Amino acid sequence: MALPRTDQMQLDRFLERLDQVAAREIGYPVAFDFDYSALVPFLSFSLNNAGDPFMPMTYLLNSHEFEREVVSFYAQLARAPEGQWWGYVTNGSTEGNLYGLYLARELLPEGIVYFSQDSHYSVGKNLHFLNMRHIMIRSQPNGELDYDDLRETLRIRRDAPPVIFANVGTTMKEARDDIGVIRSILDDLAIESRYIHCDAALCGGYAAFLDPPPAWDFKDGADSIAISGHKFLGSPVPCGIALARRSHVERIGHSVAYIGSVDTTISGSRNGLTPLILWYAIRSLGLEGMRERAQRSLRTAAYAVERFKQAGIGAWRNPQALTVVFPSPPEPVREKWQLASAGGFSHLICMPHVRQEQIDELITDIQSAGGVQQ
Repeated sequence: MALPRTDQMQLDRFLERLDQVAAREIGYPVAFDFDYSALVPFLSFSLNNAGDPFMPMTYLLNSHEFEREVVSFYAQLARAPEGQWWGYVTNGSTEGNLYGLYLARELLPEGIVYFSQDSHYSVGKNLHFLNMRHIMIRSQPNGELDYDDLRETLRIRRDAPPVIFANVGTTMKEARDDIGVIRSILDDLAIESRYIHCDAALCGGYAAFLDPPPAWDFKDGADSIAISGHKFLGSPVPCGIALARRSHVERIGHSVAYIGSVDTTISGSRNGLTPLILWYAIRSLGLEGMRERAQRSLRTAAYAVERFKQAGIGAWRNPQALTVVFPSPPEPVREKWQLASAGGFSHLICMPHVRQEQIDELITDIQSAGGVQQ
C-alpha cells in the first residue's frame, strides 16, 4: 500500500505539526512518554475483541488473553473482591461511565442518579441515552461533592433508590468525592437499595499509589469503576477499563450465537490493539514503576504551584492532585499551551511527560502577556 506523493506530503506535514503541538500540551490529562514500537507488527492484523473477554469466541484474531490480564491488574489495584468482579477494556471512560450507569439502571430501574455540578460533561449525555432520572448536587468550592446537599436531597427523595455518580478526580479541579462519606450518609439514612459508580478516569490510574489513598475502590463501597488507559499510562489510542461487581453484570449478559460468546459489553466489535498497549505498559513499568511515575508527577505539580506563587499568580491544587488551577491567562498563552479553561480559570495537568522547564516557560509567557485575568 503506497500513497501518491502529494498524499504522503500531507501526512508528513501532519506529523511535523503533531511534533510541534505535543511539545506544548500540558492542559489535558494524557501522557506522552511512551514507546510502543514493539507492537508495530500487530498492526498487520484485524484484532477484534467482540464479546466477553472471559468467554471463548469463534473469531480467533483477538487479544482476550491480554485483556484479561489488564483488567485483572486493575481489579487488584481497585481491591475488587476475589472471584466477584468482572471487567473489560473500553473505548474510554465515557463508555465506562455509561456501562456503570447501565448496570445501575438494570439493578434499580426506579432509581435516581445523583451527580455533582463538577461532573464530566458526558455524564448528562449518558443519562440522556439511558433515560434515567437524575438530580444535580452542588459542589464545594474545591470541586468536591457537597455532602450536606446530598444528604438533604436523599432525605427528601427516600421514595426512590439512589444511584450515586462519584467523581474521583473532577475535570477541572481533580476533586475527589469520598465514597466512604457517601456510604456513611446512605447508612445514616437507612437506605439499603443503592448503587455507587466511581468515575476515576484520571485518578484511577494512580490512586492506589497515593498515601493515604482516597476512598474510591470496591472495598470502599463502589459497585462499578471507570478508569482511562490513555491518561496516566499513556496510549496512542483512547481506551479505558470498566470494572464492576460480577453479580451486577450477570443481570445483563446474553448468549450470541454469531460470535460464539456472551454479550456483556456496550459495543459489539471492540479494539483488540488497546489491550495489548495497556498490557505492554503495565508489564514494562510494573507496580514500582507506576508508583515512581505517580510520585514524579506529584513532585512536578508541587513545583508548579510554588513557581506560580513566586510569580505572584494565585495557583492551587487539591491534596495529592496532578491538576494545578490558576486564573486564566490571555488567549494566546492558553492556545499555545492548550490550557483547558472554564469560568475564568485554567489548569495544567502534571502528567508524567510534563517537565519543570515547560512550567517555567509557561509562567514566562504569562508574565510577558501581561499576567492573568483578575
